[in-house]
Amino acid sequence: MRFRKLKKNRNITDKKETQKLTYAPYSYRVKAFITDLFMIYAPILYIVTYIVLDGKDEFQSSQLGPLIGVTLYGIIYAVLLSKFGQTPGKKAYEMRVVDDRSGKNISFFRAIVRFVAFLFTATTLLGLFVPFYRRDKKALHDLICKTIVVVEKK
Repeated sequence: MRFRKLKKNRNITDKKETQKLTYAPYSYRVKAFITDLFMIYAPILYIVTYIVLDGKDEFQSSQLGPLIGVTLYGIIYAVLLSKFGQTPGKKAYEMRVVDDRSGKNISFFRAIVRFVAFLFTATTLLGLFVPFYRRDKKALHDLICKTIVVVEKK
């Protein structure tokens, strides 16, 4: 009798681990990214330009200003992904970034690596076209970090 209970419990946990994930459409991912730029990155650039530096002229002539802005954006992005699994833009479009095997939130370090990989793929434009040729809609930075963007189920 005990063996049957163990086997039954094991089957229940196996079903939970192999849940089907619904992949987020690429158009929603782009819209979420634009929303994040306006909600997170634009205020950071404003603060860096007018509070840290003396204005737009100094910001334009400085290499440190954009670096500070991108670094702060990357840290905030990584904190949001590791804690909640989503940024404000992804929340608006009901998406979540999760580990592709377990379906759980990713760690802060993986979120930082994912952001750096995104910067690389966005710069080269190569990795941004990968989702058009994949069934699971993973971009190059998702493949590198073993993450996936899924539709959040309510």
